[in-house]
Formats: sequence, structure tokens, C-alpha cells
Amino acid sequence: MSGRLIAVVGPSGVGKDTVMAALAAAVPALGLVRRVITRPADAGGEDFDSATQAAFAEMQQAGHFALSWAAHGLQYGIPATVDVELRGGRDLLVNLSRAVLPQAQARFDKLIVLSLTASPDVLAARLGARGREDAAEIAARLARAGAGIPEGIDALTIDNSGPLDQTVKAAQAALYPVRV
Repeated sequence: MSGRLIAVVGPSGVGKDTVMAALAAAVPALGLVRRVITRPADAGGEDFDSATQAAFAEMQQAGHFALSWAAHGLQYGIPATVDVELRGGRDLLVNLSRAVLPQAQARFDKLIVLSLTASPDVLAARLGARGREDAAEIAARLARAGAGIPEGIDALTIDNSGPLDQTVKAAQAALYPVRV
């Protein structure tokens, strides 16, 4: 039985990586997918593998990615090794762009989309606190915050405006419903 790829999506600042880490801690059987990003290694934030544009292009050409895309002036890649873990029956959490969901749905048999939302005030505060973008970049990210899930993609939607433990409990209930 193959595992599910659980795509965690939502606007910048919604807390995708924080929720993923807490959810993986609450459900030890869940794996976390480490992305390759053309961002400097010391940029902070999520746990990722840094690559130059040239190295990323070489990896892409060599088939090292199960999925790749461009967003926010960066390149993102999901290692092809996820296929081995999924075939082994492990559910995996991955931070994806909403725009790449149609390709992910076509690529992965068991794709689940977990869409996180938060109020605009919460998003603005979180973006400012992480210190990766200047005011103009934050404004641009907030302007894109309302982008929805592409048509034809079903998603489990959870509000992450409140306490983290509340979000994690809601995500667990959505992903692993108790069957009576």
C-alpha cells in the first residue's frame, strides 16, 4: 500500500513549515520532505537544501526532482526520493505552491491537499517577524494571499490564525479521521 503525499499549501506567512513540523512531531509515522531551493543557505526559515541556479538546473536536467517550479524569484524542487518512501507506504508532508498543485495531482496517485489560512493581520505580522523580505516584498506576498486552490483540486482547509496545537489537532482529525 503506497503512502500519501500531503501537500501543505497557503499564503506566505500562514505557518506551513511550523504546522508541518508540529504535525510530524504529533504523528511520528509522517515524514517531512526537505525541498531544494535556490535561496542562500543562511536565509533562515524552513529546513531546506540550498542550490545555485546552475546547480538546480543541472539537478533538474538529471531528473533529481519529482516536481519542480518557480515562485517568488526562486526555484523549488521536491527530491525524486519521495517516490521510494511513498511506495514504502509512508505518508509525507511537503510544502508546495498552490500553482503547482495540478502538476502534483497528475504526478502523485495519492495526493492530499491541506490548505492553511490565516487572517490578513496574522499574515502581515508573521511575514514581518521572519525578516526575510522588505516592506515591498511583504506587500506583494500579502497581495497574493487570496489566491485560491486551482479548479479541480479538492482541499482540506484549516484556519491557522490561532494556537498551533489547535491547528495540529484539526489537521490530524482531517487527515486521520476516526472511523466508527
